[in-house]
Amino acid sequence: MAESRQEFPIERQLRKDIQDAQRARDQLKLDTLRMALGAIHNLEVARTDRKNPEYGQPLTEGDSLRVVEQEARKRSQAIPLYKQGGRADLVEKEQRELDILQSYLQGSQLSDDDVREIVARVIDQQGKEFKRVMPLAIKETKGRAEGARVQRIVKEMTQ
Repeated sequence: MAESRQEFPIERQLRKDIQDAQRARDQLKLDTLRMALGAIHNLEVARTDRKNPEYGQPLTEGDSLRVVEQEARKRSQAIPLYKQGGRADLVEKEQRELDILQSYLQGSQLSDDDVREIVARVIDQQGKEFKRVMPLAIKETKGRAEGARVQRIVKEMTQ
C-alpha cells in the first residue's frame, strides 16, 4: 500500500469548500472544486509511473498550486473560443469556474509591486539586459505570478 502523505493547506481548503458547496447545493462550485482536487490527485498518481520524468518525486504544495493555475489557464483560454463560437452559456460557465479557481490563487499570487521588487533585485545582480533578466525573474516568481505579467514588468524595467 502507498504511504499517506501530509495534506497541503490548499487541499484541505478545497475539501472544506467542497463540503460547503454540497451543503449549499452549489453544483457548479462543487464540480469545479472536485475537478481541481482530481487534477492534483492525477498529478500525484502520474508520478508513480516509471515513464513520467518526475517519477518518484513527492508532491509539493507548489505543484498543487501549479495544477490549480493550469486549470484556471484552461478556463481563460477557452472563454474567447466559446465567444468566437457564439456559446454565451459556456462562456458564462467557464467564467464562473475561472472566478472560483482564481479565489484559490489570489493568496499565493504576488502583487505587481512584489514582482517589481524581485525584478529590481535581479537587475541589480545581472544588469539591464532583458535576455539575462527574464529567465531569472521567471525562475524567482514561478508559480506565484503569471509569466505574461512578469514579462511585461521586466520589459518596463529593462527599457
